[in-house]
Amino acid sequence: MPRLASLQSLYRLCRSSSYLPVASVTQASSCYQQHIRSLETMASDKLKAAEHLKGLEGSVWVEFVKLATEEKAINLGQGFPDFAPPNSVTQALTEIIAPGSNPLMSQYTRSYGHARLVNAIAAMYTKFMGREVDPMTGVLVSVGAYGSLYYAINSHVNPGDEVIIIEPFFDCYEPMVRMARGVPRFIALKPTNKTEGVTSTKDFTLDINELRGLFNSKTKAIIVNNPNNPLGKLFTREELTEIADLCKEHDVICISDEVYEHLVYDDNKFTRIATLPDMWDRTITVCSAGKIFSATGWKLGWSIGPQHLIKNCQTLHQNCVYTCPTLIQEAVARGLEIEFSRLGQPECYFLELPRELQEKRDKMAKILRECNLTPIIPDGGYFMMAQYGHLGVDVSQYGDGPQDYKMVRYLTKTQGVATIPCSAFYSADHKSLGEPYIRFCFIKDDCTIDKAAEKLKAFSKSLKA
Repeated sequence: MPRLASLQSLYRLCRSSSYLPVASVTQASSCYQQHIRSLETMASDKLKAAEHLKGLEGSVWVEFVKLATEEKAINLGQGFPDFAPPNSVTQALTEIIAPGSNPLMSQYTRSYGHARLVNAIAAMYTKFMGREVDPMTGVLVSVGAYGSLYYAINSHVNPGDEVIIIEPFFDCYEPMVRMARGVPRFIALKPTNKTEGVTSTKDFTLDINELRGLFNSKTKAIIVNNPNNPLGKLFTREELTEIADLCKEHDVICISDEVYEHLVYDDNKFTRIATLPDMWDRTITVCSAGKIFSATGWKLGWSIGPQHLIKNCQTLHQNCVYTCPTLIQEAVARGLEIEFSRLGQPECYFLELPRELQEKRDKMAKILRECNLTPIIPDGGYFMMAQYGHLGVDVSQYGDGPQDYKMVRYLTKTQGVATIPCSAFYSADHKSLGEPYIRFCFIKDDCTIDKAAEKLKAFSKSLKA
């Protein structure tokens, strides 16, 4: 252990020093990492990680967020706004923490959700779902939508159960299924063959016959992300009906990730799968305050569904984090109450934000086209996939892995613009489907997008020179 401590000290000194040569930093890092690996090799079986964590160590976010920070790149990769949330929640939070305010707002609240918040959620989704949502038994507040997804999967999936995942998928789905000892089964949305090329998320469709072939007696659940991240596809009512019919035929749970529920463009219609005939009793709907109010760092989400499914999620929650921060829940509750009171009115944030984002989406698409990238125009969400292969950039020297990983490293290191590789959102067997694309985030301040545009346009000109 003394040797490990000294190696750690040397490694930290080298990393923090601007005077030591790069070779010294590299040597110290290599020595430290080698020693860690040797300790892991020598560790007894009782000191090793649980079997279900094997293969889950890597994370696209760890690598590329770190790279963007190190390179001080303009971050169009990570999905967070760089502008303030609406006044309806920020002012509420200010009032809650003001001197002389209720001291209980700094203490524990109800485990399954702060009373004011679950009542606000239930009132709003009773309207959205077209049926009564019970605030005490039909809602569970979690640490972000991540928490809700984890509960939905791990409170229902047994070892050997199969879970169908539609690709591209948000990258936590697969590891959460594997941690539950479930078996993920994948089906990809694929672009239709068009002579003029794929330009819209409407061009990506689900092969219903292929999907039908995945359902069997072992199928426990299907995860549907609508609107989809990273593609931005909005599933039509007809597509969701086909999925719902299979769920009912095979008695399967539907986990519907609807965190981008209000971010729908071009007068497209958003359908909640839980509202389709006989789907309420088998659907867990996952939502996010962070996405609704442009406050991703608040890490607050919720699950909505029938009591017999939500109570299982509640059992896991009470033995995991137990409760979520009271201050944040109270602020979100007040924000929901305000926005619910002005539903359908122009000043409602649920309408204001998508109006702003549609303009940003169109601006981003125009920039990418001007830079000779091929954008896939999303119908929802705040991400845009774009094809880059035709640029002919040599990225062979930019690390290992799929071509899109190398392209993202290249853009971040040489152009100062950070994006995300889309093959990260596909299973191992289908990486090639995502490899031609990189993902841009457009929920950014206009000045951020403009700065990125300058860099991308200069990059495009350099290729033509």
